[in-house]
Amino acid sequence: MSDTENKNFIEPSVDDMVAEHDRKNLSVIDNARVNGDINDDAAKYLSQLYSNGMKWFGEVFYFLGKCFGAPKAPVLRYDYENDRAIEERIRISDIHPLMPYIVHHRLDADPMRNQFFSAGDAHKIDLSVSSIVTVIVGAQKNINRALDKITGKYYKEYLQEVLDTTEQILTNHGRTEATVNAIKDKICEKFESQFITNASEIVLQIIGSGHEKISVDLVRALDKIPGPHKRLRDVWRVKCLFDLVPQARFFIERVREIMPDRVLGVRDSFYNVKNQRNYRDAKLIINIGTLDNIVPMEIICQVRTFFEFERQTHIQYEHSRKDGVKNAGKFERIGANIHECGVREYNLMICQCLDDLFDRVGWNMLYNQDGAVTIFDGFPKNCTMHYPQKIFDAILDKLDNAIENEVFHIIDAPVRPNQVLESEIFHFMARFILVAAMPYLDKNWSVPSDTMAGKLFNFVMTEVQRYYNNEK
Repeated sequence: MSDTENKNFIEPSVDDMVAEHDRKNLSVIDNARVNGDINDDAAKYLSQLYSNGMKWFGEVFYFLGKCFGAPKAPVLRYDYENDRAIEERIRISDIHPLMPYIVHHRLDADPMRNQFFSAGDAHKIDLSVSSIVTVIVGAQKNINRALDKITGKYYKEYLQEVLDTTEQILTNHGRTEATVNAIKDKICEKFESQFITNASEIVLQIIGSGHEKISVDLVRALDKIPGPHKRLRDVWRVKCLFDLVPQARFFIERVREIMPDRVLGVRDSFYNVKNQRNYRDAKLIINIGTLDNIVPMEIICQVRTFFEFERQTHIQYEHSRKDGVKNAGKFERIGANIHECGVREYNLMICQCLDDLFDRVGWNMLYNQDGAVTIFDGFPKNCTMHYPQKIFDAILDKLDNAIENEVFHIIDAPVRPNQVLESEIFHFMARFILVAAMPYLDKNWSVPSDTMAGKLFNFVMTEVQRYYNNEK
């Protein structure tokens, strides 16, 4: 480019750049519709998600501001491939939907605030668990990747649910296995010949007339199955990293409280030991659009310790995605083992937190002569996302028996507490384990038990493991 041309060159504004990207997205969507890769229904939904990029990104900002307030540190660019921040500060005016960034916010009214810290030389104090939440705001999902999911993975899931639902209803109405299988074969043939989202209409055409009762049940059930395009909920996505599980759960419940009409769904998998990848996080789907124009945003809530291990599985995941089902089981097992290491590392940190709490029991008794454990009152805050109450009750009952038999007793205190106070203290410690620790797959794994914290942690987690074994 000559000097004259260089002087006349004007760099496009962020708004113009995003608007051009919107036009390209809509063109790709329309071409997919014309080619028959998707139908009008899916094209309309995708066009809704992939137009007005700056508007929807503004809604992402609004949500984060509503939940966290202003950032507590400079905003940095984020490198997806290497999962790290790029040491390049950016202004809010430079942020746009095509660029991921990372920023730190503070979780107000954090149920763990100032509970855990370590003292260095004299006056130097470091928080071992902080109220800071690391927020990674992802770039808009690539439209071609979205189309691949809708026409591939999500479409297969949709078809399978249609087949399973149809089989269940036909069987309930007394249809023979041969009849059911014949109808399922016709459904597969129809769905594989074209992209379909109106399952009930197609299935009714296949079974024909004269089945009014079956038709009513089929339509009611099939219309409840979300279409393949409606399963795409991560065009706009955010990841929030917390230090402890209760912080993440407090954040989710706070969102439910301040904007209940925007919550489209919540999935809490911090305790999930049944998924093949052994993946632990929570997912919150928020509508950043309107009631008539739903635009979902996916918020992944994870703990920092586990995130470090999750990053190790990214390469495995990419191999699995490229190879399809060929080596899926192998990669899932590798991922599950890596994730289990993350669970163990996280639980070791919880055990250290528990040890910190035990260190304060004596001080608590010294400062409170009325027998109350006021330092621990309301910590952590009550949350509905934990084990069923019967599990709490069963473990606390067994714990009382162990206290009576002096398996557990307070050893670092100005005076020996009576049994009522001792029970209250250990009940609190056990509840903290139950709301903070993650169950693990290997029932033989345990933390070092050379401290009271380690002994109690293993006691509680053994009972949790027994609960999961009974659930199988």
